Amino acid sequence: MLNTIVNFFDKSNKVIGEYISWFIVFMVIIQLTIVMARYIFGVGFLKLQELLIYLHGLSFTLAAGYTLLSDEHVRVDLIYRASSDKYKSVINILGSLFFLIPFCLITYSTSFPYVERSWKILEGSPETSGLNAVFLLKTALIIFPLLLLIQAISIIYRNIKVIIEIKN
Repeated sequence: MLNTIVNFFDKSNKVIGEYISWFIVFMVIIQLTIVMARYIFGVGFLKLQELLIYLHGLSFTLAAGYTLLSDEHVRVDLIYRASSDKYKSVINILGSLFFLIPFCLITYSTSFPYVERSWKILEGSPETSGLNAVFLLKTALIIFPLLLLIQAISIIYRNIKVIIEIKN
């Protein structure tokens, strides 16, 4: 049962990360459009500029769980790289328990009231002709720690399995 849940967590972050990676392609197209419109036609599009900012922020926050799943996150691995699988598993478990999970809980609990206020007023752009969807962008502040949290649970479970297999 636990294995099914962890596989679901991994699959969820994988699917989200793969879809979010397309944001980068859209960002390039949007940036090219903005530059061409400005320098060739002398026209500016504030909505496109804000959309570019939204996609940039969303690509970092929503793909964080996928990055962790893929083990592509930043790690100071002076000792880790050359260590045994058991040592790596212990480090992964302790790092998740003492750093990642508290970070996720603190980020979620401090962001939730901020996001809730934004939804209550359906916060929009401070610019007159900007995108009126700041509340949607801010929602990523609570999705981000949830995606990291489910990946932390997956990491802990998988590394406990590694330690158990090594002992047997």
